[in-house]
Amino acid sequence: MNRLFDLRAIIGGMFTLYGVIVTILGIFDSPSEIDKAQGVRINLWMGLAMLALGLLMLLWLRLSPPEPVEEQAAEASDREG
Repeated sequence: MNRLFDLRAIIGGMFTLYGVIVTILGIFDSPSEIDKAQGVRINLWMGLAMLALGLLMLLWLRLSPPEPVEEQAAEASDREG
């Protein structure tokens, strides 16, 4: 249950999704959009950076999963709150 609410999954998923979208936009940039950015395909580079960050966050979650909550600790916190 605590894996569902891990911020690494949420942040990694959002960065990966937005990275894919911005990378696709960067691949199909028009020459006028490239000229606005002084010849740099900024959408492509930022999309790739976002994609890399998102995948690294998901890899971190995969390699270091959160510890499972013990049932006794969960029951104690339910009684207190």
